[in-house]
Formats: sequence, C-alpha cells, structure tokens
Amino acid sequence: MPSPLLLRFRSPDRSPRTAPALWTAAAAGAAFLVLLVLVALRWSPLMALDRSVADALHRHAVADPGLVRVNRVLTDWVWDPWAMRALIAVAVIALWWRGAHRLALWVAATSLLASGLQQGLKAAVDRERPQWPDPVDSAQFAAFPSGHAMTAVVSCGLLLWLLRLYGAGPGLWGAALAVAVVSAVGVAVTRVYLGVHWLTDVVGGALLGVAVVALSAAGYARYAAPREGSHRW
Repeated sequence: MPSPLLLRFRSPDRSPRTAPALWTAAAAGAAFLVLLVLVALRWSPLMALDRSVADALHRHAVADPGLVRVNRVLTDWVWDPWAMRALIAVAVIALWWRGAHRLALWVAATSLLASGLQQGLKAAVDRERPQWPDPVDSAQFAAFPSGHAMTAVVSCGLLLWLLRLYGAGPGLWGAALAVAVVSAVGVAVTRVYLGVHWLTDVVGGALLGVAVVALSAAGYARYAAPREGSHRW
C-alpha cells in the first residue's frame, strides 16, 4: 500500500518561503497603497484608458448582446465571489478532516480577512465615475477595489500555496497555475466588459489579493507552521 504524502516543515524562522513572500507582499501592498491614494484623490492613473475602453466595449456590446449574456453567466456563476469562496471552504474542510487543523483555520482566517479588507476599503473609497452608456447595469458608482478580482486572486492564490506546501508535482502545480491565471484574466475581462468596474478597480483588487496571500504564506511559515513533525494528506 503506498505511503501517504508527508509534508515536513522546517523551523518557521528558517523557512526559505518567508522572505520571498514578504517581498511580494511589500511590493503588492506598496503599489496598492499608491493606487488607493490616487483613487481617494479622485485621480485614476487609468482614467483616460478606462473611458476609452468603456466606450469601445459599449459599442461592441450593442453589436453583440449574446457575448454580454455569456460574460454575465461567467461573472455571476463561474467566477462569482461566492463560487470562489466555496472552493476555499472545500479546501478548509479537507484540511481539517486530514488533521491539519492549524492550517485549515489559517486559510479560513485569511479568506475572511481579505473579504473584510475589501469591503472596508470599498466603503471608505467610493467615488463616482464619469457617466457613459452602460451595456448592462447602468451602474452609478465604481467600487474600489473590485471584490470579484480580489476574491479570485485570493482563492486561487491560497489553493496554489497549499499545492506547493504539500509538495505537488510540477505537472499538477503548473496546471493549477494555468487555471488560476485564466480565472484572474477572465474576471478582469468580464467585469470591465459588463461595465461594472474600472480597470483601476480590477488592478486594485488583484494587488490587494496578492498582498494578502503573500502575507498569509509568510505569516504561516514564520508563526504558525509546526516546528516538528508533519501533516498527512
């Protein structure tokens, strides 16, 4: 009978994953803070591009309403934040069932923290966008940062981190990375195409998600990972 896959943790303060994750979190966090300040000042670095893209997408959507319906199905069902959170819930349940209780709680807490941050920032920085014909929602306000983009990056990022943590092979990890990239790009395209978000919102949500996942990975390796022993999977 094949032996179960074992993950042996180094002492957290010697983990080679801590420093790169912290650098990633610092870079994404700094970029997000700069973007946050610019948005709060009512100046988006992508504002001109946002307007031109929105106008072009509106003209395309009027010409092809079928594509709008396809995008709505994708954004409301396939890449919906609740669908992404369901993936994390399945991962948390699986980790708990396999005995990795500390890691399961850490992943669940990371997901909740990300959602809380996004909702808090959305409420704090809510700015009216220029009026343009909206192909679907006729939204009056753009929410910064995008919850869809942030949740997609956090969910996919946490799942990729777990695969690396448990020693997934390059084939499985590469396939999961490809799915994560397609999901992140798909969320960006559908949200902008539907006229619900600015490009700035999508970029901000993605940066926030990257920072949260990187901080979570570094924090777990430094403070929460078992010093001795292994998890069974």
